[in-house]
Amino acid sequence: MSDATNNAMGNLMGNAAPPSNVVAGSPHAPATTPQPFYWSVRRELWENRSIYIAPLAVGGLILLSFLARAAHLPARMRAAEALEAAEQSNALAMPYVFTALIIAVVALIVGFFYCLDALHGERRDRSILFWKSLPVSDLTAVLAKLSIPMLVVPAITFVTIVALQLIMRVLSTIVLGLNGMSAAPVWTQVPLPQMSLVLLYALVTNAIWYAPIYGWLLLVSAWARRNTFLWAVFIPLGIAIVEAIVLHSGHFIKMVAHHFNSIESAFNLDPDNGSMITPLSAVAPGKFLASPELWIGLAVAAAFLYATIQLRRYRQPI
Repeated sequence: MSDATNNAMGNLMGNAAPPSNVVAGSPHAPATTPQPFYWSVRRELWENRSIYIAPLAVGGLILLSFLARAAHLPARMRAAEALEAAEQSNALAMPYVFTALIIAVVALIVGFFYCLDALHGERRDRSILFWKSLPVSDLTAVLAKLSIPMLVVPAITFVTIVALQLIMRVLSTIVLGLNGMSAAPVWTQVPLPQMSLVLLYALVTNAIWYAPIYGWLLLVSAWARRNTFLWAVFIPLGIAIVEAIVLHSGHFIKMVAHHFNSIESAFNLDPDNGSMITPLSAVAPGKFLASPELWIGLAVAAAFLYATIQLRRYRQPI
């Protein structure tokens, strides 16, 4: 193992070695307190670098594409000046909205596939025998894995999007300035602070709304011996087919499809508003928290997590 992993193991077991210039057991020796959850999350980041590499890589490609098209920015600005106010705002905001959407989708895919492999991978390579030998409970291990798609990935997504949009804003200002044009429309019609607040709210509500989906994927990862993706997809699909044949209804598939979209429950969107920028006035946390589907989903997620913890406790390596 690497030195970082060895240090993590020492912190997990609460017996990290003191610095070489401090005598162990002396009054000056620093106390070591085990932090199982923190180091379990660190372990996931060390072992699954795609969690942050994939959004950063996609962000880098988007930035390269933006740089390649920067020479055409003055021409696009002149064309935008001939448009109406709403159309001009949409034209200027499109690169920023597109950037946020692409990175958010990539991060969501990363979170899904991470959950499918989070518990299955350690059973497949038999490393579960080592991890279970540490003083870390199954509850802590599963919650640490759940925190990746619900906390870590949204945080990385938010920082990546905001940083990339800020870089794009600065580059646009420089390019327009070198061509003798004002960047004022970019700054006034594309309000990045407002967009960042809306983005943060959307990522938080989306992570909470997706809790039962993440719970289901972790459950499949803990249970299936192989083909976790197929099991995760075909079991719900089979339930939907049986319901359609026996009951001639589609309530289950509609419920699952609805839980892939948190926008309707988290925002009050005006269908007649053609703006690409979601205003702060559309944010509706009260509506989101009052949604019965949210609390039913969280209850289902809790049931999935309980089953996942029990499976990890007794499941053997593959």
